[in-house]
Amino acid sequence: MLCQPAQSGNVLLSHARNHALQTARPLPALLKSLFFNRLEGCLYRYLERRLTHHLLQCLQRLYPGVVLPGIVIEQPPKVELGDFAIPFFPFAKPLRSAPLKIAEAIRAEIGPIQGIGEMQVSPPGYLNVSIDRGWMAAALAADAKPTVELPRGKILVEHSSINPNKAAHIGHLRNAVLGDTFVRLLRYAGRSVDVQNYIDNTGVQVADVVVGFTRIEKKSRAEIEALSKGPRFDYYCWDLYAQVSKWYEADKQNLQVRLQTLHAIEDASTETAAIADLISVAVLRRHLETMDRLGIEYDFLPRESEILHLHFWDAAFTKLKEAGVLAYEAEGKNKGCWVMRRAGTSKSNSTTEGTEGTEGAEGGTEKDKITEEDQKVIVRSNGTVGYVGKDIAYHMWKFGLLGRDFGYRKFYRYPNEHDCWISTADGEKDHPHFGDVAEIYNVIDARQSEAQNTVIEALRGLGHNEAADHYTHFSYEMVALTPRCAAELGYSLSEEDKTRSYIEVSGRKGFGVKADDLLDTLIESAKKEVDSRHPQLSDSERGEIATQIAIGALRYFMLKFTKQSVIAFDFKEALSFEGETGPYAQYAVVRATSIFRKAGIDPEIFSGGGAGSISAVDLARYLNGEAGNEFWELWLASSKTSYVVEKCIATTEPAYLAKHVFQLAQLFNTFYHRHPILTEADDRRKQFLLATVVVVRRELIRALAIMGIIVPSVM
Repeated sequence: MLCQPAQSGNVLLSHARNHALQTARPLPALLKSLFFNRLEGCLYRYLERRLTHHLLQCLQRLYPGVVLPGIVIEQPPKVELGDFAIPFFPFAKPLRSAPLKIAEAIRAEIGPIQGIGEMQVSPPGYLNVSIDRGWMAAALAADAKPTVELPRGKILVEHSSINPNKAAHIGHLRNAVLGDTFVRLLRYAGRSVDVQNYIDNTGVQVADVVVGFTRIEKKSRAEIEALSKGPRFDYYCWDLYAQVSKWYEADKQNLQVRLQTLHAIEDASTETAAIADLISVAVLRRHLETMDRLGIEYDFLPRESEILHLHFWDAAFTKLKEAGVLAYEAEGKNKGCWVMRRAGTSKSNSTTEGTEGTEGAEGGTEKDKITEEDQKVIVRSNGTVGYVGKDIAYHMWKFGLLGRDFGYRKFYRYPNEHDCWISTADGEKDHPHFGDVAEIYNVIDARQSEAQNTVIEALRGLGHNEAADHYTHFSYEMVALTPRCAAELGYSLSEEDKTRSYIEVSGRKGFGVKADDLLDTLIESAKKEVDSRHPQLSDSERGEIATQIAIGALRYFMLKFTKQSVIAFDFKEALSFEGETGPYAQYAVVRATSIFRKAGIDPEIFSGGGAGSISAVDLARYLNGEAGNEFWELWLASSKTSYVVEKCIATTEPAYLAKHVFQLAQLFNTFYHRHPILTEADDRRKQFLLATVVVVRRELIRALAIMGIIVPSVM
């Protein structure tokens, strides 16, 4: 229901509307005094649910005792056809009546619904329903929102998870922007969220850089430490990592050094482990600084080293063996390994299916044996734990199922004084509570689908079905470069490369775009445009505006494609002030703000009270009828921010929000060009137009903020 002090929100809104109609009092201002405890619900969604409820009640009265299908509410292609369309074709068979007759019977029976206007029957069997435009506009102008009942429990979003062995690159930025935006979506919807960035500091990638420093460059720990204090240590490691890859290719025997190093890293007492920790911590700090430039923050950095040293894996290993999730292989290609069934396979694939079980190695039965094709190695024959094994232990901790916890210490402080914590063996006594969450979203690329599914299957095998049901792999595809972008970054391309739709990047080969280089190039390009447009501003002001435009361009570009699309990044396309881009959306807000600046009006003050200077009579007059359809389309689109947020969360697809922002900006720009506001002679109409601008401006700023995009003062 709508928020209110005592009575039903519908009653209050009805009283407010009727009183305002009679007295011509400013309706939005009146509502402001009533709806003081606003949560981030959606008026459009509220009316949709209310309409569904009344339709069901009406059908039950008309057709008592009949089992009814669910009601589907569609959106008509044009506002003149209504705001909701309900097809009754699924009801024809159970109700033994034509869809058109069912629609006519409902229209005659349903009666008035607060917030709902006209209902029209449309062949061959639709009920087209219009919103009471004055009602909706009044509530929207007052920024009144329905209350929403939120699910209980904290959500954990894990994103970025960059290997701490070299500089972050453009592919990491897509992960981080998607994850950060999803966090913002959840928080906008009122959910409590922890943001974690898993640090694989004992894996192959870190081992390779250790090999580079100790075997190729033959540097001591002290020399590495001195290098690590430099401003671009992550860049140094980037180049070194590519050298190590070539070193392995030159002589395959060198891969034995990798295995030895990997094993040594897992033993905290070794010099190799100390060097690995030194490198990974220094690179990690650079990663946080890079992400901070984009407004991306984390709450906790769990490290793989603590999962090992605090015996998370040992605890998980015991549980997995006791539950029969893992099996020991005594023969075959995986001899000496502990394996589990690959996700998506079943015991029916076993070669011994249908035979009586006999005791096998380590207590398993022949019937439970997993064929080699179906095996996923969790513990290697040399005793080292694979990535998935440590991930299983980590996710058991996330859900509070492990019986162990990390030590914690503060690692990084953001400019807003928010502290980011990191895992350690002991740590500080006073720290936030992490883990033990109700839901998990892991932002990890699509190539990790099998590993993610294996963790889910392990949880199910342990009997934790509810946890498995609330474990979501937020997958996405890779980021590449357009040939033009690659050339602009200084890469030499073959004639064949120049004809491709995109150029794949590879950190191992040293071919790619470092995140900081990308940001610097975008800011430099934006600065040239800002310098030419606003020479009267100080250099620092122009620099700040250019940074906001560049970050807005990058974040919007990463979000406008559906997450299962491969992105080919292009500077010119991202920074364009026209089309579906961040600068286009930012410019719409700047335009809206300039209207108020020229009028000498503070848009925030006008939004808080001035928007209510138009009466309910005028709201209805300007929004109703054929002439009002254009205005109503803009107001209706403005009302859907929370609706789109719900959709983004339900589908784990932030691209819907980017599309919403673009469409709202398009509608506003059309409105801006068609309706001169400051020269409008009719004062009532002028106030209505200003109210329209302030509502659209507010919703664009709000939606862009969820995307992590700040609107500059000028463009």
